[in-house]
Amino acid sequence: MATRPTQVPELVLVAERRIADLFPAGGAGRMEASGVLTVDDEFLVVFDDSRNIGRIGRDLSETAGNVIIRPQGFTADRTVWDGYEDIARDPVSGDYFLLVEAAEQDNGDWMAKVERLDSDFAAATSSWLPFRLPDAGKGMEGLSCVLRAGSTHLLAICEGNRCEGGKAGKRPGGGRIQVFGSEPDGWRHSATIELPGYLWFVDYSSVDISGDRIAATSQESSALWVGRLAPDSWRIVDDGAVWEFPRAADGRVVYCLVEGVSWIDDSRFVTVSDRAKSSTPGRCREKQQSVHIFKSPPNEVVRR
Repeated sequence: MATRPTQVPELVLVAERRIADLFPAGGAGRMEASGVLTVDDEFLVVFDDSRNIGRIGRDLSETAGNVIIRPQGFTADRTVWDGYEDIARDPVSGDYFLLVEAAEQDNGDWMAKVERLDSDFAAATSSWLPFRLPDAGKGMEGLSCVLRAGSTHLLAICEGNRCEGGKAGKRPGGGRIQVFGSEPDGWRHSATIELPGYLWFVDYSSVDISGDRIAATSQESSALWVGRLAPDSWRIVDDGAVWEFPRAADGRVVYCLVEGVSWIDDSRFVTVSDRAKSSTPGRCREKQQSVHIFKSPPNEVVRR
């Protein structure tokens, strides 16, 4: 079984701030951050406790201009979930895709769902991602949009290893990303991307792809993997590298709640952290409900 090495390089913290402190009026709701996307000079943040989208400037010391966006158009009877797990963007149309981790179909099966917004954040469509999930609690945790041969594809990462739930999903070495191709009436499942088997990640919490660069995070393992995607197939072409989020002086995990990741450039990433639960260790609570900017360790830059 894949196991964590004795020594793992750590990411370097550049800046971080509580999300509520980034909005002049303190934001809205509990601000349980679940996904983030870099768009030009801004970050778009989604929350699993609301359908709001936070628009934040890259300079985390400023609040002016940061706003809460409330997408319009989806009626209450069409959706029963509270919020979203991640956000992705079509590089051509500028449309946005909001990921619902799991929703129950009429036949009792669980599948992820995607709500599509236009570039002005107005609702356009709502579609299933046709891949059966183990249950409501172990669904799709991250989403990225990739253009291949003129066609739009959504790449969604499963929370559990091998896309399974329970103890099986926590057995490392089975990271999986499901690929969905665009169809006139929705999406089709077209491929499965297998992440390197050496990864000791207990779970997966987000994915982002920029060019051929791919990044995936684990919340429970408090780490980030980066690698490369083949330009002409849905295949990982190298083992990539793993970097842990900074730990306490005694080696204990303090970034326990990382839910979303997005590339900023070749060496920097933005991540967001969820709200702590009653069982979350006290050492982790300082980092909850926050935006964090990290850079890769010295001399370890992932280039195009």
